[in-house]
Amino acid sequence: MFDIRSVPLKTLVEEFQLEIAFAATDYEQVRLTVEDVARPGLQLAGYFDHFEPMRLLVMGNVEASYLQKLDPVERAIIFDRLFAYKFPAMLIARNITPDDQCMEMAKKHDVTILRSKEATSTIVSTIIAYLKAALAPSITRHGVLVEVYGEGLLLVGDSGIGKSETAVELLKRGHRLIADDAVEIRRISGNMLVGTAPEVIRNYVELRGIGIINVAKLFGMGAVKAENEINLVVNIVPWKQQTTYDRLGLDEQYTEILGVQIPMNTIPVTPGRNLAVILEVAAMNNRQRKMGYNPALEFTQQMDLHKLQREQSL
Repeated sequence: MFDIRSVPLKTLVEEFQLEIAFAATDYEQVRLTVEDVARPGLQLAGYFDHFEPMRLLVMGNVEASYLQKLDPVERAIIFDRLFAYKFPAMLIARNITPDDQCMEMAKKHDVTILRSKEATSTIVSTIIAYLKAALAPSITRHGVLVEVYGEGLLLVGDSGIGKSETAVELLKRGHRLIADDAVEIRRISGNMLVGTAPEVIRNYVELRGIGIINVAKLFGMGAVKAENEINLVVNIVPWKQQTTYDRLGLDEQYTEILGVQIPMNTIPVTPGRNLAVILEVAAMNNRQRKMGYNPALEFTQQMDLHKLQREQSL
């Protein structure tokens, strides 16, 4: 199961420095649960079919100019019907002053009125982008997330397998840490996952035998990153003598997180094996595959061609 998130209206007001023209009595408790906002053009004309009262409403010049053509009684009737739906809040863009009928009905139905100096299209697009990220489906997974050559590698495996130690070796080689032990993963689009660290453990790594270290203070701020897309999952497993491991890489492995298929490598480890170097190669190889180059396929094609040439020469 993934977490269902919400954003307090108060947080949105602070994030975008919105002016509060009227605060409802439940202003502190109102939370946004959908990522879209709505322009109430059709509702101001009296059409309420398919109206979604869970969305933040945004009014701009178009709506304001339409309302100015109506007499005060008509405006009062329209706002009375609109505010009766108890949507989270109304945001008025371009620093437009809400008219008397709007304020009267907002107070009657106890709905917050906000104002912004930004253009309507600007504030709508930025709020939608903010809500998409904040309300994205999320899940927390045990593992380590590092950025290696721009690729986000999610290291998973049994506790004590060496994930954190490998992350520290990668830090020494110039790569960056996003999260250790617990990784918060969000699906911010149909096929993109972004990982970050819980606030309480951000920038910290646990090394058995040493304890907790602060990566930002020990290696510098350049060694940490707030979040990163997850491009590859690396499953670290103990080497087993009887197990057959993929030696060519022809069979692509995937794992599913929040409904998104992510490429996966299973890497067996033995004492003395330099896992940091292997992960660097895995990151570069994954980037090559995304660009359409598959070395395993090229190798097998060359082997088949060489075999065919030998057979023809006999």
